Amino acid sequence: MTISETPAGSADPVGRLAEVRTLSEQLPRLMRLVHAAKTQLAAETRDRAALVLLYPLVRLGPLRQGALAELVHADPSTVSRHVTSLVEQGLVRRIADESDGRASRLLVTENGHAAFEALRREREAQLERVTAAWTDTDLSTLTELFGRLLDDLSTALPGVPGCSGTPIAPVVPEENR
Repeated sequence: MTISETPAGSADPVGRLAEVRTLSEQLPRLMRLVHAAKTQLAAETRDRAALVLLYPLVRLGPLRQGALAELVHADPSTVSRHVTSLVEQGLVRRIADESDGRASRLLVTENGHAAFEALRREREAQLERVTAAWTDTDLSTLTELFGRLLDDLSTALPGVPGCSGTPIAPVVPEENR
């Protein structure tokens, strides 16, 4: 961002540029911390990476395996191994694709929904511990601004599937309707 690109109403374009620079230097740290957390969790549970695939399946409903791989930006062979693990654990089952009977889609089972909820509660508990000393206002502000940042970043990446800034409502599986 140059000073001439500073949004209207910014009183201090030089200070704004310094803030943007600081934020740009913090993002790699965030990425390293997220990677470290994923690595630690993977060491604790061999199939943890597979469980992460439950998130898009719960949020979006049944997907083809190839679409799931694109959505999570992962190699199809890696996703295939993880899906096999999820199927073996009874967390996901394959169902016929209505548009092409030769293909299948992945449906989260009742046990898969329970595993998803356990992961969600675990993530929330960790964030509760990390932010325990924060005020409600600080937590609310971070939540709002972080969501806005993610929305704006995803808008800036229009060619990347699965990065839509539109919040996705959970899909209730047919078996639970």
